[in-house]
This record gives sequence, C-alpha cells and structure tokens, in this order.
Amino acid sequence: MKKTIFAVMALASLLACTDKPEEKPMYTLFVGTYTDGDSEGIYTYSFDSGTGTLSHKKLEAKLTNPSYLALSEDRKHLYAVQETDNFDSLGGGITAFTWNDGVLEQQNSMGTQGAHPCHVSLSEDGQLAVANYTGGNVAVFNLNDDGSLESDPQIIDHKSLDTTKTAHAHMAQFTANGLFVTDLGLDAVKRYQLKEGQFVPGTQPSLPFVDGAGPRHFTFGKNGQFLYVINELNSTLSVFEKDANGDYQEIQTIGTLAPDFEGESFCADIHLSPDGKFLYGSNRGENTIVVFAVHENSGKLSVVGRESVLGDWPRNFTLDPTGGYLLVANQRSENIVVFKRDPEKGTLTFLNETKHPIPVCLLFE
Repeated sequence: MKKTIFAVMALASLLACTDKPEEKPMYTLFVGTYTDGDSEGIYTYSFDSGTGTLSHKKLEAKLTNPSYLALSEDRKHLYAVQETDNFDSLGGGITAFTWNDGVLEQQNSMGTQGAHPCHVSLSEDGQLAVANYTGGNVAVFNLNDDGSLESDPQIIDHKSLDTTKTAHAHMAQFTANGLFVTDLGLDAVKRYQLKEGQFVPGTQPSLPFVDGAGPRHFTFGKNGQFLYVINELNSTLSVFEKDANGDYQEIQTIGTLAPDFEGESFCADIHLSPDGKFLYGSNRGENTIVVFAVHENSGKLSVVGRESVLGDWPRNFTLDPTGGYLLVANQRSENIVVFKRDPEKGTLTFLNETKHPIPVCLLFE
C-alpha cells in the first residue's frame, strides 16, 4: 500500500513538473527618440519573450535626438547619432557608450561633419559609419580598442556626385566587400570598396533607381545574393540579384501600399524574418506594416498582407531575438506596439501597446 501511495505521489510530482510552463528569456530593448517633446534621450525596457510584454522603463542616457542606435557584436558598446545641425559648426554628432551590467556610460562624442545624421552601423573590424541626411555625406570613423571614437573620420561626399539633385545619405552599411550607402536625394545606392585604408567607389559604383523613388533603407537576403531596398518617396520596394561579377541587377519593383489607399504615405524601415522567408516594411501615412513572402529560389516578393500599426507614423521597427514578435515605434502617436508573428504564415497579430514619448528607433541587446 505504501509503495502504491509513493508511486502515485511520484507520478503526480512528475506531471506537475511537466505541466510547468517553459520560462522564456528576458531581453533588453533600447529605444532611441527625438527629444523635442517629453523624451530626454535613450531608454531601455525589459522584454518578456514568453508574454510579449514590455516593463521596467528606464532613462539610460540624456542625449539630444538619439534617433538611431547601433550595438557592437559583443554587446559591450552602444552608439547613438545626435540628429541635429548644431552639435558643432559642421552639423550633427555621434556618441559612444559602454554597456556593462545594465549600465550605459558615455565614452566620447564627435561631430559627424554633416547635418542631421540619421543612421549608424558598425563593421567587423573596428569601424563605424554615419549617414548625414541633410549634410549629404557619410562619415567613417575608426574605433579605439576600448570602443571609443577616433577623431578625423573619412568623409565620403555625395554632394559633388550630381549637379541636378540634392544628396541625402540615409543609410550606410558595411558588407564583406565594402560599404553600401542609400542616397534618397540622388535616387541611388552607392557602393564603395576599401583601398589603402580609404573607401573609394567600387567596380559597380552606383545602383540606379527611377527618379523620385527615394531609396531609404535596405537589407540583404540569402547571404548577400539578394538586396532589398525600400523606397521612401514612391512607396515601392526594389529587389536586386547579384550576378556572376558581383554586381547587383534589379529584378523586381513592387508597391508597398494597398491598391485602394488614397493619400500621402512614405516608407521607412525594412527587415527580413530570421529564416529569410518573409520581408516586412513600414508605411508612414497608410500606417501599416506590409508583409511579403520571399520566393526561396528567385528572391522575388509577393504580398501576404498588411497590418495596421494602431498608431501614427511607424518609423523604425524590429523583430525580437526569438523571431516570434515584431515591435513598431509609432513616432507621432507616441506608442510602441507589439505584434505576435506567425513564423509559418508571416502574419502579425496585435498583442499590446506601451505609451512612450516620440519613439524612433528600437534595438534589442
């Protein structure tokens, strides 16, 4: 009898352990903002990947207009633009921080030698690139061993490349073979390669777009075989494929707006799902996230659908580290909206929202 009771108790204990829900990890979310309202700089939240909820809001650093952020691969350094035209006499600024045990500490700041820097990225070998939107140029900094910024960056000037259009560098991203830069004003993606320590025009110096497209942000698919560029001004997405010579040739242009949408709308951000099967883009005006399926072999896109962001002016958005959620920063309605993502269909389902002053950039640790 005692053996039977013990066996029942052991089984019950086993079942209790089995029924216990699996604990999902917590992640830190950095939020970059504009500070012309109630925001004071860079904030963090704790994100529960089990429930999709944000908590423990904290002001990490007071900084003017930290509208775009980048984190080093070792997660020890954070970099933030200061999207202004008066950091110094030449334009905006870039600030380096250390991130250690949940504490953000400023290291140093430098002028970007161009007005309104709006994007920052890091290379794998100790360089940092800042795209200056109004300045029409790109500043490439070397980083010290401690992650701080060296002075005297290389300036890649786009203003001299076209006498009929106004240069607006919007994104600069390092690749294994050099540097890609979208220029919204020149309707082009410019390519650079490293030669004797300086970036110079590559063998394919420019990828052209139709006049008025306004290429803004981009991402690569299938290990660089495909290039996806979201165009701010004509609300389209351009797909390029790399040929045998390493040049990118356009193979598709597809609209991001619903056929029956009326009014003005401007694209902003673009991201691929972790498995590369779905591509997402944000529409400011239509106020949606558009979802595309990616054809496995051709890389071409087909529309899956679109989801209202339940706010106004979706700027940057991001997928969490698990790929199970998509978070949107709605600039004008001042809220961060969390969607559950279906990994098989690519579709989004609203979960919750958090009010936050003028959110612009979302970045997970």
